[in-house]
Amino acid sequence: MSETISRATVAMTVNGRRHSAEADARTGLGEFLREALGYTGTHLACEHGVCGACTVMVDGVAMRSCLMLAVQADGCEVTTIEGLAAPDGTLHPVQQALHEQFGLQCGFCTPGVAITLAAVTRDNPAATVEDMEKAMSGHICRCTGYQGIRRAIRQLAGEVPGPHGGEHA
Repeated sequence: MSETISRATVAMTVNGRRHSAEADARTGLGEFLREALGYTGTHLACEHGVCGACTVMVDGVAMRSCLMLAVQADGCEVTTIEGLAAPDGTLHPVQQALHEQFGLQCGFCTPGVAITLAAVTRDNPAATVEDMEKAMSGHICRCTGYQGIRRAIRQLAGEVPGPHGGEHA
């Protein structure tokens, strides 16, 4: 007995650009973004929602794209790491802080980290270090870039000036 997998046309706006493509009903959003639409900055790692590498914004809310089906995002506005910077290439303040504070090593977790921090600081421009660290508690950095990420968080909260915050901790 052969199994028939239903397919659907999924239409969404990604980083301000309208897209439409066919997908199996069981295709995850992260896989759809990468494979069907070419947004390879969204990284898939654990595929269980634990590591945070695949975080994107869906209708302004930070979501693990491995836990959401592409068909669930039909009609939604999605922001990936490729859409965080301004159209002229100017880095988003989160990207700038991560850059200035060496908040990455291999960079695999960085897209998810940046999207989460961008969502927090957009929703709460006065976000504290504690607010941002709480939001980051669901992210895993396997190459221990946490000190640089924490310095970037302190820079975003106005506690550490850029670049490099005058410290090496």
